[in-house]
Amino acid sequence: MRKLNKKELIIASHNDGKISEIRELLNFFDIKTVSSKELNLIEPEENGSTFIENAIIKARSAAKLSNYIALSDDSGLEVHSLNNDPGIYSARWAGESKDFNGAMKKINKLLNQKGAITPDLRKASFVCSLCICWPDNHIEYVEEKIDGTIVWPPRGSLGFGYDSIFLPDNHNKTFGEMSSEEKHSWSPTKIGLSHRAKAFSKLVELHIEQ
Repeated sequence: MRKLNKKELIIASHNDGKISEIRELLNFFDIKTVSSKELNLIEPEENGSTFIENAIIKARSAAKLSNYIALSDDSGLEVHSLNNDPGIYSARWAGESKDFNGAMKKINKLLNQKGAITPDLRKASFVCSLCICWPDNHIEYVEEKIDGTIVWPPRGSLGFGYDSIFLPDNHNKTFGEMSSEEKHSWSPTKIGLSHRAKAFSKLVELHIEQ
């Protein structure tokens, strides 16, 4: 197991929402960040079969191209009645135009076609895999998830992606209705609510020097 002891890294993402959330989670550490988007790095083909495999692909690509330690995130929504789709294809369901409104409508339509109209048939999980890759190709990774229910119509305009249709268990607000602080605020003494915050907490415990 290797610790992240250098105070700079590249966030291996071109997704503004992910970049922003990861930077917020890193606020407690003296770590300077730049993103793959800001460096105009080529996005690698995400041809893995799991979130972890795709996180590794992104981190390795960014570390190789930048010679920085790279931190990647691969995450998505698994809807249980849809055989865990969209899963690793969550971003791709939104298409090149990033039309998540259309993707959310597709999920609701497919659930309705299956007769999944009650909350117990609309269960889902948000999954997040985080990977650190060093320039020498050494990798470390973690994965976490949060369970919830798909609601319709969408609720809230905060967050991004599928947040406005995901109601986490034991809460009365969707991710789209939660402030950034409610959703994924993290500190050394507090584990945040979201899948990304939970994964980050595990990453800190194992690999980030405090």
